[in-house]
Amino acid sequence: MVRVSKSLWFLAAFLSLGVALFSYRVVLPNPPVVGPDVLANLMRRPWLAIHAGLAATALLIGPFQFLPSLRARAPRLHRTLGKIYVAACLGSAPAGLLLAVGTDAGTMAQWGFGTLAVLWFSVTARAFWLATQGRIAEHRRWMVRSFAMTFAAVTLRLYLPIPPIFLHMSFLEGYRWISWLAWAPNLAAAEIYLNWRTLRGQFNRPADRMLSAGPQ
Repeated sequence: MVRVSKSLWFLAAFLSLGVALFSYRVVLPNPPVVGPDVLANLMRRPWLAIHAGLAATALLIGPFQFLPSLRARAPRLHRTLGKIYVAACLGSAPAGLLLAVGTDAGTMAQWGFGTLAVLWFSVTARAFWLATQGRIAEHRRWMVRSFAMTFAAVTLRLYLPIPPIFLHMSFLEGYRWISWLAWAPNLAAAEIYLNWRTLRGQFNRPADRMLSAGPQ
């Protein structure tokens, strides 16, 4: 189980690093390889560069904040990186909300990305507040939720080729669905992970009752 967890961490860190480095291109004055859907966004200047740059920074930092060795051996570094992560998320989320308003992909995409922006900001802000109150166990749980939504930048890019290649959907139609699928399953997976012991107990309880009852 530990080996599986480490493998998943390395995969998430690798994907986060790749997407973050690729996303920094948007900060350039004349960014290369920017799709027409992005250029059509009414709010792209200056909010696209702000959103992408800060989200990329959060992606770079996020995976390392979950390393127990970093928290134990370098707590000051962990706190410093945590503050940078929080600042990046809290700055990127409002810019993302403005980009959601400006998208020409329709109401579904506006609500999908807009909801993500609001939840991402709220969850990260609560995680930071819990840390300032010394409620570290709760802080860590909310940080898991926060990074699940930060990781939407990765899952969005993984999903983009699927609708046109495998589902015979237009890019725009698939993009509308991905505005929700990029983050909602991530958040659901985070909740399952955080509440796994409780959920496992609920599933095991009927079986335990049947075993304790014995043959009739």
